[in-house]
Amino acid sequence: MLRLSQLYLLAYNSLQFLGWSIALIKILLSLSAPSSFHGAYATAGDLICLLQAVSFLETIHAVVGLVPAGFLLTLMQWGGRTHFLLAIVRQITEVQSLPSVLITFAAWSLSEVIRYSHYALSTLKICPSWLTYFRYTAFIFLYPIGVGPGEMWLMYQALPYIEERNLYSDFFNKFGISYYSFVVAVLVCYPFLWLKLYLHLFKQRRSKLKKKERKKKL
Repeated sequence: MLRLSQLYLLAYNSLQFLGWSIALIKILLSLSAPSSFHGAYATAGDLICLLQAVSFLETIHAVVGLVPAGFLLTLMQWGGRTHFLLAIVRQITEVQSLPSVLITFAAWSLSEVIRYSHYALSTLKICPSWLTYFRYTAFIFLYPIGVGPGEMWLMYQALPYIEERNLYSDFFNKFGISYYSFVVAVLVCYPFLWLKLYLHLFKQRRSKLKKKERKKKL
């Protein structure tokens, strides 16, 4: 019988899986429209913003020990995505129709459908080995696609609008910098922070797949 904490994780991961599945279906359906490369935010943007905001709970899961995840890496990933989504894409309507949004949303949705289905089934201890392999392999392709031609390219494309409108000046002027300079600094640091997370995922992949192999032999 599942403990209360396991029931909670099962409910959380199942709802996230459902939400990201709906988002992925919306994105795929939008591809049938004449403006297919420009409709990803219009069709799935609000839902993805909600799912990303709710995923802050995962940093709390890490802090309280509900899941064996590092708090700092979890927070870095959540913070990077949330900044990209809520501070830039949601606030600058001109970038919402760019192909880089479609690339980002498609990569995020695919990876999250895989990840949350794996978490939910693992909680029930009925996760098939092929899904575990897929969970720790798909990121090799999806993560660089989502970050390079997705997130980083869109942030670069948003820079003229950020500079023109002097976004978030009331907040950033207190620190003697502009938000434009902050985003430029983020773009410079992004590859190094991304590489840290990417290498961590490879380390995690080796560990998880080795454990799976040992269980098979037993």
